[in-house]
Amino acid sequence: MDDLRLALLLNAVSPAVGGVLVRGEKGTAKSTAVRALAALMPDVDVVAGCRFSCAPGAPDPGCPDGPHEAAPGTARPARMVELPVGASEDRLVGALDIERALADGVKAFEPGLLADAHRGVLYVDEVNLLHDHLVDLLLDAAAMGASYVEREGVSVRHAARFLLVGTMNPEEGELRPQLLDRFGLTVEVAASREPEQRVEVVRRRLAYDDDPAAFAARWADEEAALRKRIAAARALLPRVGLGDAALRQIAATCAAFEVDGMRADIVMARTATALAAWAGRADVREEDVRQAALLALPHRRRRNPFDAPGLDEDKLDETLERFGGDDRPDPDADPDPDPGTDPSGPDGGGGGGVPPQGQGPESGPPAEQPGPSESPAGQPEPSEPAGAPSADAGAGDRSAERAAEPFRTKVLSVPGLGEGAAGRRSRARTEHGRTTGARRPRGALTKLHLAATVQAAAPHQRARGRSGPGLVVRRDDLRQATREGREGNLVLFVVDASGSMAARRRMSSVKGAVLSLLLDAYQRRDKVGLVTFRGTGAEVALPPTSSVDAAAARLEELPTGGRTPLAAGLLKAHDVLRVERLRDPSRRPLLVVVTDGRATGARGGDALALAGRAARLHAAEGTAAVVVDCEAGPVRLGLAGNLARELGGTAVTLDELRADSIAGLVRDVRAATTGTDSTVRNRRAA
Repeated sequence: MDDLRLALLLNAVSPAVGGVLVRGEKGTAKSTAVRALAALMPDVDVVAGCRFSCAPGAPDPGCPDGPHEAAPGTARPARMVELPVGASEDRLVGALDIERALADGVKAFEPGLLADAHRGVLYVDEVNLLHDHLVDLLLDAAAMGASYVEREGVSVRHAARFLLVGTMNPEEGELRPQLLDRFGLTVEVAASREPEQRVEVVRRRLAYDDDPAAFAARWADEEAALRKRIAAARALLPRVGLGDAALRQIAATCAAFEVDGMRADIVMARTATALAAWAGRADVREEDVRQAALLALPHRRRRNPFDAPGLDEDKLDETLERFGGDDRPDPDADPDPDPGTDPSGPDGGGGGGVPPQGQGPESGPPAEQPGPSESPAGQPEPSEPAGAPSADAGAGDRSAERAAEPFRTKVLSVPGLGEGAAGRRSRARTEHGRTTGARRPRGALTKLHLAATVQAAAPHQRARGRSGPGLVVRRDDLRQATREGREGNLVLFVVDASGSMAARRRMSSVKGAVLSLLLDAYQRRDKVGLVTFRGTGAEVALPPTSSVDAAAARLEELPTGGRTPLAAGLLKAHDVLRVERLRDPSRRPLLVVVTDGRATGARGGDALALAGRAARLHAAEGTAAVVVDCEAGPVRLGLAGNLARELGGTAVTLDELRADSIAGLVRDVRAATTGTDSTVRNRRAA
């Protein structure tokens, strides 16, 4: 936990570093470490009675509780404010009393959590599960040091400077790269594998449970010393000098690792300065720049959601050495002669607490070896090449194929209007989006429909004794705006992994298509699940989750071989969706079946008829479905299209799944038309 402790302490010394994002597996005491920071923060002096924690020496001139008169302040401990995952926008930024604002012109403002956290710590547990618009508001306030509340022309602004700390478990989904970049530092934490350390953790935990007061008293002196050191580093921070040599090393490091934008350079400069102050020095040294890079750069090197954060420490040392010292290097020199041949790969080194990544996916458990079987007609399946062994005639498992290169897919959506979690896939009634109407508020008013409110209040003005220019508005007149935006769905993939899919290395293309759909699901804020069928049955390879990384890893490990129990795959998907409807009834599902439509089973059974009955179960419940037709070869049976009709959905081929296939067709037609027109013009000119 050394990197986590250091990152938290550096932000306590200099909140301008930009906060900490803590990534790690469950049960690694992420939350415990963050909550312990509050006890180490120095006390703050505040204006008595100010709900926004203004400093007595320099109160906020725009404070809603101001203006404040000169008076001695009162000291209180720095606050640790926690933002729950299910918090509303009003709870985060505060709320205006719209009724009083319209009727009396009074800015009656109820502060939110951002005001409570001013000059303290704002902690967001499971920040990756927080709604995107709340994360945007949170990070904007952290960057600007102020919070703005705008409602129908009424605005309130107050200071909001806080130490932002977020924790997350990557297994439950990733943050967008744009949001990752807004956190100053990121650290990876993992449970120790050393038995002695684990024993000490358990010993201390049991000691705390037995007598919390005695446990706290045991460590009181050490905490007091840390608190004094933080205060001393804060006092020293303004006098720390960042020389040109250190600045060149920072800029060269960010350029060598090809991070986007300039935020990384600024964060590294602030972190290196805080490191020097923490060490009690007034100058920034190379070791400060190196440690700042290990904390500030790994999460900024991700190019897509399936990349693991990491940093090649050998490359870092080489860059620092090349640009170190007072001699200015040749500006035309390439700081990284061949970045594509990094021996450690994009995840190498694992600096800043990032554990080293594996060299490749682990092999899955050996699957059962199916016995000999035949197609219903007793012949090899038609798509198999002549002389090739049938996938259902004793074919064993084949090793996992690597996925083909992903591509941008066409948009698959659920028809109708939903009310699920905010996302970017299907139409839905949401809190954010275009206004489509008005209704009476069912709870607290969040989005006022001004025209509808005025229209409701206008007929009653004489009865209410209106005599002046102001509009007399009652609570019954208020109208909530109804908005239409986009929701995220549950995209459940049902993937055929039978032997027929391995013919002509077709599984590589199939995995590439599914990986492309997973990337699309990540961008559209969907939950995803994975069901595979092969051999004698089907299994849930990945229960529905927000982590597309986990789905991609399971897909990569997927072997092929055996029969094609299509009915079993559809029935397993039906069970998964039934349970998910109970857990989250507002999230609508989208079933994506990736198959060539064939079905084989026990001798004498009608596997296709069983698959049709299973498909009709989904159709009866109105589940939106898409069949990705993987059939290839000169002989096509059209079974995937039949399956799509049974499901009540649509069928698309692998080529039609590409978003650029339609655009390419339009370009070809346009080019052909342009060519024809030019030919005609040339003939006329001749």
